[in-house]
Amino acid sequence: MALVEVKVPDIGDVSDVAVIELMVKVGDTVKLEQSLVTVESDKASMEIPSSAAGVVKEIKIALGDKVSEGSLLLVLEADAATAAVPTFATAAEVAAPPPAAPPPAAPPPAAPTAAAPSQTSAGMSSVEVSVPDIGDFDEVAVIEVMVKVGDTVKVEQSLITVESDKASMEIPSSHAGVIKSLTVKLGDKVAKGSVLAVLEVQGAAAPATPAAAAPAQPAAVAAAPAAAVAAPASAPVAAVPAHDPTASKGALPHASPSIRKLARELGVPLAEVKGSGPKGRIVESDIQGFVKSVMSGAVQTAAQKAAAPAASASGGGISGLLPWPKVDFEKFGPIERKELSRIKKISGANLHRNWVVIPHVTNHDDADITELEAFRVQTNKENEKAGIKVTMLAFMIKAAVAALKKFPEFNSSLEGEGDAQKLVLKSYYNIGFAADTPNGLVVPVIKNADQKGIFQISQEMGDLAKKARDGKLGPADMSGGCFSISSLGGIGGKYFTPIINAPEVAIMGVCKSSIEPVWDGKAFQPRLILPLSLSWDHRVIDGAAAARFNVYFASLLADFRRIAL
Repeated sequence: MALVEVKVPDIGDVSDVAVIELMVKVGDTVKLEQSLVTVESDKASMEIPSSAAGVVKEIKIALGDKVSEGSLLLVLEADAATAAVPTFATAAEVAAPPPAAPPPAAPPPAAPTAAAPSQTSAGMSSVEVSVPDIGDFDEVAVIEVMVKVGDTVKVEQSLITVESDKASMEIPSSHAGVIKSLTVKLGDKVAKGSVLAVLEVQGAAAPATPAAAAPAQPAAVAAAPAAAVAAPASAPVAAVPAHDPTASKGALPHASPSIRKLARELGVPLAEVKGSGPKGRIVESDIQGFVKSVMSGAVQTAAQKAAAPAASASGGGISGLLPWPKVDFEKFGPIERKELSRIKKISGANLHRNWVVIPHVTNHDDADITELEAFRVQTNKENEKAGIKVTMLAFMIKAAVAALKKFPEFNSSLEGEGDAQKLVLKSYYNIGFAADTPNGLVVPVIKNADQKGIFQISQEMGDLAKKARDGKLGPADMSGGCFSISSLGGIGGKYFTPIINAPEVAIMGVCKSSIEPVWDGKAFQPRLILPLSLSWDHRVIDGAAAARFNVYFASLLADFRRIAL
């Protein structure tokens, strides 16, 4: 028997990578190329295999240690034949020593891969980025392209967003580099294997196919960072369910930092994913399996279930209704069927729930904005060179903040069910405003509006409205609202009943202002009148409070100096 030192092989151009998992202990018998430890760089995690077979006599590293190429991991007690094997010997070399005088052999042909690089210039190569396995979908629609030609992208950076009839997800890049060409555009249909882009990468790009498809490599090469976060070959991934909504929520899921990052980017709740790696560790294939299940509609996350018609549990369900009428529309004349936009599908379900669950009442009133409109026009003339156009809606947002401070129950939300239900009163003032887009209505939110002036609010509104029109609004742009304003602006109309944006308890609707004759005690004067429509949740607010809120809001717009009082 002999003692053999097992060291970290060549792991690429990285050093001081953290040890995040020890997979063996003293006394264990390990095989050649059996994984010993897992290390993590800022890009990926990888498992370090053993360069010899034997019994673990001593472990030289601990969790959290930093290691580099050549760092000593552990000492094995091996037989003489194994001990004589070089650190970077392959399994084939251990099993069959080479003959004394081997004849020269031609190098083996490279195995073809889906992302095989082509040489472009010294030190650079091109690689195709394709759609990974996203489930049993023939085609999914591209609803967002997040990069353009010339952009520099990182590994796992999102390139596009695709959507099935059940869910949407972002497709990350398998390589880092510069985008030379994009082969997809908005509205295209893609499937597994569809080429998304061609990247120019530094050096030879790592193949995207599994290691088993490549020719025999030394252990150090087989463990290179290109194979990061791959599931161990022995793990029966296909036999393990990807979704585990009953998993204990007491401890953090067993996953490496790179897997946590991937889950965050794809919106995967790790607590609901069942790991197939050693000791239940969550690996990349588990994340992929979970995404496939959600995309196909086979499973729902806990958040999806909570947002689904659980309205019945909150007393908002409707039972005993007649079924929706089925009509042969073609029988009466020519028709055209058109897909609802993604925004309308999402907002439609929310609006339906809100209208059914919340007992809406709407108060109507008028605001005299004659002086305020004159001030707004004069302000825009004086600041024309600044490039910021102040709208009436910016003044309404500031008025809404003042009204919420005076009537705090309007700045609240209901929480809980039945006897345990409570009113959550908020001490912050985030005001949402409805923005009309070609694909439907969205509600961006001005955060901390009480801390911002009219010019800053106008600037933010313009930026958010542009993002809305371009389809670039993120969840953070539309969350955290306390109170919403829905303005029909110059479209027309007089009054309407806006639907409350749950979990808020009120919403202000405004229509087109018009010149109307108003009696001043002596004569009728032409005044600019703005129609107001305040919808409120009768579970939280009563009629008297709603009337006072509306009157106060109108008085602020009539004389904006009241804001300072």
